Amino acid sequence: MRFLLTSAALFLSVILLQLSTGGVGPLDALSGLTLGFSTKEIGLLGSAHFLGFFIGCWWAPRLMGSIGHSRAFAAFTATGAIGLIAHFLVIDPMAWALMRIASGLCVAGCYTVIEAWLQARVTNENRGRAMGTYRVVDMGASLAAQMVISILEPASYVSYNLLAILCCAALLPITLSKSSQPQTPHAPRLRPMLAVARSPLAAAGVVVAALSSASFRMIGPVYGTQVGLATDQVAWFLAAFVLGGALAQYPVGWLADKFDRRWVLIWLSAAAVLSCVSTVLTGNLGTNIIMLNAVVFGLTAFPIYSVASAHANDFASPEERVELSAALMFFFALGAIAAPLFASGLIDRFGPSALFVMIAIGHGVLIVFGMTRMRIRPTVENKTRYVYAPRTTFTIGRLMGRQRDRGPENGA
Repeated sequence: MRFLLTSAALFLSVILLQLSTGGVGPLDALSGLTLGFSTKEIGLLGSAHFLGFFIGCWWAPRLMGSIGHSRAFAAFTATGAIGLIAHFLVIDPMAWALMRIASGLCVAGCYTVIEAWLQARVTNENRGRAMGTYRVVDMGASLAAQMVISILEPASYVSYNLLAILCCAALLPITLSKSSQPQTPHAPRLRPMLAVARSPLAAAGVVVAALSSASFRMIGPVYGTQVGLATDQVAWFLAAFVLGGALAQYPVGWLADKFDRRWVLIWLSAAAVLSCVSTVLTGNLGTNIIMLNAVVFGLTAFPIYSVASAHANDFASPEERVELSAALMFFFALGAIAAPLFASGLIDRFGPSALFVMIAIGHGVLIVFGMTRMRIRPTVENKTRYVYAPRTTFTIGRLMGRQRDRGPENGA
């Protein structure tokens, strides 16, 4: 309880930050459609967000080391707020792409500061409770952020102003906190090939996870609009995906700790393919079917990153886990940068169903690659514990590392 009380300011900042930055993606997509942007230009906005996210993940630990946690958090929050407010100063897709780089930079930078602060406060005794609370707060705020879209008018200066206000409000809990700043942790070395060396399948898995989640969350509003969903229904559509992902964590964690994680990855991908096929074939049968398909897609596609991360950690030493987490995030960021732009081009040419055809092909490739890897190397006997892996920063591995070392027998 003491930890929750002392960390309440951090968790409140997470909620406000998610409500702001989690809402700008779908709002940009709907606003772009209203303002006459092409589908490819809307895809560019999603890719620009993840480019900013990648830059922020790399730069944030270094900036914290130079100016401290609070100042770094303020700088990143201001960057995000400026990007939001500036949208209606210049209505141009290329200018908006630059603003989305700012929002991605804000997300990565602020989460890096928050996770560094949490890492300094957790102990071996409260680490599991701390990560559980962080997971619930982050996932719950992400779900709420999708629902914010239902009350925001697309292409409205007021809508972007409200998101900017929420972004600025995220400053207050941390800057008004009396807690002293922790020591700045060393930035992890970015060694992308470490992920490939430890598990090529895990590296491929996080790329496919990015293909699924980044394209769905950034281009999903375009798909929803083209299949006849109203703005408030698009919000429910995106929220259904996040809800499905949240519901999947515990059962998938249990399966990943009990069975060969490669089979779990393969069967999740097979289920994701079936979900995509169902979405393509039944997309014209009404809103309820579309929502149900989104929940099932979240159930099958969302946990793949965490399972892939757990599989990679099975082959890593405890000393490597922070850098391995950063390496996996690197591959996720690369996939997330490419996915929205590629998906938007396919929708532009072949129609809305092309989004799910693309995702199904990606998961099909992962199935084939997983079967191939099973012939090359046996699985490990002593697995690390499955831990839900937030896709937030290059430094999240520090918070999760000791949880993994406790072993799967302690629960999923």
